[in-house]
Amino acid sequence: MDLPQNRFKAAIRAGRQQIGMWCTINDSTVAEMLAGCGFDWMMFDTEHAALDPISLVPLLQAVAAYPVHPVVRPGSLNPAEIKKLLDCGAQSILVPYIQSVEEARLAAAAVAYPPEGIRGVAGITRASRFGAIPGYHRRAREEICLILQIETLSALEHLEEIAAVPGVDAIFVGPSDIAAALGYPGEPGRAEVQQACLDAVRRGVAAGVPVGFLSPDQDFVGRVIEAGAVFTAVDVDMNVLRKGAMERAKTWRERVG
Repeated sequence: MDLPQNRFKAAIRAGRQQIGMWCTINDSTVAEMLAGCGFDWMMFDTEHAALDPISLVPLLQAVAAYPVHPVVRPGSLNPAEIKKLLDCGAQSILVPYIQSVEEARLAAAAVAYPPEGIRGVAGITRASRFGAIPGYHRRAREEICLILQIETLSALEHLEEIAAVPGVDAIFVGPSDIAAALGYPGEPGRAEVQQACLDAVRRGVAAGVPVGFLSPDQDFVGRVIEAGAVFTAVDVDMNVLRKGAMERAKTWRERVG
């Protein structure tokens, strides 16, 4: 059995736009349904959602048969947690709240086996197809995609240096925390926040790394893509469900009086 190719990593390296869905619902049936909806990637969020490595595995299994790539966000820059997510089969990791070159280097080390990194070695894991992939430990890093989230004033200040750290495959601009850092918590739609995000996307592109983004604001998503974002999450599963349910309820309330 060969090492699975990370098609998502290859696509963003080549500059091919990848449209994604942000996933927070801890239900494998919902994940499977979304996997068949035509998205290029799905981001499973263990930072702000009721997900952890144990509950993540059924979601990864649910989407494995579909032409969509799962990306996983750990709760923090925690090498032990990242190691577990990788062993569970995640090939693309989005590390939140990276603020410095030193933290970027630690993240890069966390996804690589020694001597290049500090990832702990286990043999019988889902990642290695339970030992069925010959040479997994020598080749695993080739298909791992490490994405670092830029979402603080410190990260914005050091964006180019963070992007240049060896082993960093992409960066992701986080509008919600940037809004809070600028003094507007809960207001990512403010003009000042959107301008800061667009500037960060353009700087990442100029630095030569693929840049990602998330926003349920469809007009702003278009502007972010125009600025150069190449992997873009266009909504959140819970938001889609809530908006659809509210719209249906409103329609029928109006019809029946």
